[in-house]
Amino acid sequence: MTGEHSILATAPAAAILRQLAKQPYDLTAEGALFGRIPRYVCDNGPFRLLYATERIDEQTLAALQALADECQIIDQFKAMRRGAVLNKIDGYASENRQVLHTACRDIFTAEPAEPKATAQAKAELAKLKSFLEEVATGAVSAPGGKQFTTMLHVGIGGSDLGPRAITEALRAYCLPGRRARFIANVDPDDTVRTLAETDLAHTLVCIVSKSGTTLETRANEQLVRERLQATGLDPGQHCLAITGQGSPMDNPANYLRSFYMYDYIGGRYSGASMVGAVTLGFVIGYQGLLDFLRGAAAIDWLAEEADMRKNLPLLMALLGIWNHNFLDMATLAVLPYSQALHRFPAHLQQCDMESSGKAITTEGAAVGHKTGPVVWGEPGTNGQHAFYQLLHQGTEIVPAEFIGFLRSQYSEDCQVDGSTSQQKLIANMLAQTLALAMGKADGNPNRHFFGNRPSRLLIADRLTPYVMGALLAIYEAKIVMQGFCWGINSFDQEGVQLGKVLASRILDSLANERATPGGVEKDLLAQALCPPKLEETWT
Repeated sequence: MTGEHSILATAPAAAILRQLAKQPYDLTAEGALFGRIPRYVCDNGPFRLLYATERIDEQTLAALQALADECQIIDQFKAMRRGAVLNKIDGYASENRQVLHTACRDIFTAEPAEPKATAQAKAELAKLKSFLEEVATGAVSAPGGKQFTTMLHVGIGGSDLGPRAITEALRAYCLPGRRARFIANVDPDDTVRTLAETDLAHTLVCIVSKSGTTLETRANEQLVRERLQATGLDPGQHCLAITGQGSPMDNPANYLRSFYMYDYIGGRYSGASMVGAVTLGFVIGYQGLLDFLRGAAAIDWLAEEADMRKNLPLLMALLGIWNHNFLDMATLAVLPYSQALHRFPAHLQQCDMESSGKAITTEGAAVGHKTGPVVWGEPGTNGQHAFYQLLHQGTEIVPAEFIGFLRSQYSEDCQVDGSTSQQKLIANMLAQTLALAMGKADGNPNRHFFGNRPSRLLIADRLTPYVMGALLAIYEAKIVMQGFCWGINSFDQEGVQLGKVLASRILDSLANERATPGGVEKDLLAQALCPPKLEETWT
């Protein structure tokens, strides 16, 4: 690996930002927020970003814009959408692929950014539309000609987290009698419990693996197939394959249908591809799926705007870099004030941390600065009664991204003490962002709140399929834009491979009852499989 290289160390704008970071805007000063909130607003698609509660001012914003220009973030984003090979490390073995997840939804214009990939996306969508129509009309049916009512989605990582988060977010829009279940963990207890709670006779099983060889997914698929057979069902009439064309799973003898995912779409960016579309389309219908894709496509085009004050994903990316690289804040809390988004922070953990957990540049040099933050979060208001104590009075300053909606999905609510539950939800969210920013002086140190804890607020009218698509695209764009600024490859995941290799060696040892090469795995295995014997005290 060559010597350290860091655009954040050499860019003229970065030097200005380092000086500004020595005395960032004081949100706790008297009148600090007065007249400021209407000024720091960005509208894109269905979302509005309020960021007056960040520790920024006009000088900071100007320097962040200059940094974006010097790093050519928007030029690189445009190149990505038009098929540039950006999944690479110059001079070293790497995947060397295009990055075209945006092509999966770039289907609503006569001039898509990358026509070939968009044509492939349209072909897969046409296959899916036809299949869903067959399911709806009974041409594809459960035993006895009954309707399929459940989609059991089997995958892991990007083949689970994105589709699960999106589908869970849109449960309010499910077609009558439709639902989705998910299996990811190789822990057999999880699979067996889910299968026990599922009427397999009326279930389609969506098996998702690009390579067709993913260990956890293969194991879970086998358990599902065995259970189908044990109940007298033919797995070939229940199982769908979402895989790479020509993979071991691309076999019509074993699957009712196959839908394709392509090398230019990374797993964590695959929610809008067939990886997420098959299950989502089954649950909310094809038109609902199109609305979801339309929302994502709208943001993809808006994200090409060079002016960060008009480009919500770029603005979020740069505010994140300001907090992380210049104000030295190590983590990021994503706090949706919507129970429907309860799995969205988990999806973002993978999408962000797998993309940005890199220590070398695209040139193979040490980055010389921090890259991705630790991302975590839970829905509000539950989190307020859990970890917000640390956010307000702890020694670790945690920037927060709040996500909220003015109206509920089901439009069913009640009034208590003069306000509805949805109004209480929104009031709590707004109060938290103000409390974090302003703090509260108190002579009792136990009741003193420091303030100057930055946050930003994404808000839309209501969480619909269109809005969910837009939300997904905002975060995908934000993550890759930060990667462009850091000069890293946000599209590979070599960090997950070493553990897989060692696990395979341990499994070989178990299967063959022999020492593994090197011996250390054997020693660990022997100790782990011989725990202390405990007397069982229950019957």
